[in-house]
Amino acid sequence: MRYFYYVHTGHRIGLDRFHRAVAIMNELQKEIDITLLCSDFRIAAEAKEYGIKRAVGIDLVRNIPQIASHGDKIIFDSAELNSVLHEDMVQFFSTFIRISDDPAVVKHSGEFLISPYAQGEGIYKAVVVDEHYFEPLVKTIPLALFFGDDDYEKDLEAAQEIFAPFKMDLLMGFYHFLGYEETLKSSFTTVHDTEAYEKVIRESEILVSASPQAVLQSLAGGGKPVYLQRPDYPRDFIPLFESLSIPIVDGVTKDSLMDSISCTLSNTYHNITKSNKNMADFVRKAFHL
Repeated sequence: MRYFYYVHTGHRIGLDRFHRAVAIMNELQKEIDITLLCSDFRIAAEAKEYGIKRAVGIDLVRNIPQIASHGDKIIFDSAELNSVLHEDMVQFFSTFIRISDDPAVVKHSGEFLISPYAQGEGIYKAVVVDEHYFEPLVKTIPLALFFGDDDYEKDLEAAQEIFAPFKMDLLMGFYHFLGYEETLKSSFTTVHDTEAYEKVIRESEILVSASPQAVLQSLAGGGKPVYLQRPDYPRDFIPLFESLSIPIVDGVTKDSLMDSISCTLSNTYHNITKSNKNMADFVRKAFHL
């Protein structure tokens, strides 16, 4: 019997789920021999840089049974499930732990659930952020933008005149096109390569981001995040961010952005707590360890 963690990543959806997987995997790897399955070969190849001991790229979620065997155990972080595939997965694995960001999520029979919204038997209610983000760093960057790891349609380039007056730093995304930064340099004070992800997230006083995980990481480290709701992203995190008193820009304009950034100066953010060790205990119990 083996242990797996499947995460949905890619150039159309970014790395938010992957960053969450890193937080969970780094905790579980201390005791469990577990393999990360990625829907993107590129990030699977990079996973070791994030502390992941073993990662495998797969083309499609339905390819999981070609690697796993009946009776194995899995953590499943993806919104790709339909009712048939969901039932198949629950029946195939002896333990099926699903991670969902859907505010209306319902726990299905035979599975365990990790969610920031749901609660009850077999459910762990938590926001997962790698624990080292809770160690505050000196805020050397007054204002930064992280649009997200993906921008396949180059929406940031089309909207850069909205951001230019704010004289922000810009953090490039993992899946941005080679040379994309050259078209953006005139609109931002400093452009940081994607390798500076952690430094920029942790050292920004105010972080404007369409990445929900980056917003949570910034909040954990004492930053003042502003959530930018992209039209191509799910709206699942809005209720959570409202409960944490995180300003939300829904339909970005210069005025809405200015209002949200100004709001951070007097806003009282609600803290999130470290939960990884308790979450790992929940997983161990589900796995009967």
